[in-house]
Amino acid sequence: MARAVAGLGVSVAAAGAVTLAYGALYERSAYTLRRVSIPVLPAGSRPLRVLHMSDLHVTARQRDKLAWLSELARLVPDLVVLTGDVLSAEDARGPLLAALEPLYSFPGVFVPGNNDYFVPTLTSPHRYLRRSDEAEPTGAPLDWAGLAKDLAAASGWTELTNTRAVLAAGGCRIDVRGVDDARLRRDRPDLVAGPPEPGTQLALGLSHTPEPRVLDAFTADGVGLILSGHTHGGQIRLPGIGALVSNCGLDRSRVRGLSRHVTAAAASWLHVSPGLGTSPFAPVRLGCRPEATLLCLTAVPA
Repeated sequence: MARAVAGLGVSVAAAGAVTLAYGALYERSAYTLRRVSIPVLPAGSRPLRVLHMSDLHVTARQRDKLAWLSELARLVPDLVVLTGDVLSAEDARGPLLAALEPLYSFPGVFVPGNNDYFVPTLTSPHRYLRRSDEAEPTGAPLDWAGLAKDLAAASGWTELTNTRAVLAAGGCRIDVRGVDDARLRRDRPDLVAGPPEPGTQLALGLSHTPEPRVLDAFTADGVGLILSGHTHGGQIRLPGIGALVSNCGLDRSRVRGLSRHVTAAAASWLHVSPGLGTSPFAPVRLGCRPEATLLCLTAVPA
């Protein structure tokens, strides 16, 4: 009996090791493109193609990821949206800007994430599993202001850190607003509050972390579509369970993909990107491949 139990233990440990090796050596770099249709435009509108990217967590040596990013221009999006956590090291700025260059032909908008301000550090898994944990980062500062300036200058894209604008994309006038990172409590929805600008066909909200207080504020103001990241889709998802954590106040069932965000008075669409990267200290994905998403925005059925 003892030998049987010991043998079972060895088998379980071996299976766990194989699973982790799969997640670390294959799935975390198995980049994929997902396509999602969202009925959010006024009746009679032509479709609008939005490329949503998030949580790149780029380091200078990630050549496969940088090459994959460069190839996304083949999609010919009407609008590119980048929802934060762009770098994991300061020396990756140049390689990232070069990788994104083919996408500069298209309009774009972006906001920062919590990891755009500080270099990632080793974090206890216990802290990660505590949903309410909001401890201040301890890593060395990252120059988000410098990166944002360089990205805007190179691409013509608009930074939306606690600000809003009206832009044209794909024949559509878009009221777009964004907030600084809600994980770090730098978000100021009050600075971008108000109904959509007259004459716009879409109100779009950007928040790296999909904290319910931000989602509620956007929805109350009539924002029809909110784009976020941060969650990595849970990063580890188990069959029959899904994501183990959300790493924010959002419920685990909505940490990846499209869902409805409903308040007492209104509703909006929410798309949470699983992102394309991981922390350098947790380089594994299971049941949650890294991805970018091509959102096809269509007219609301008559």
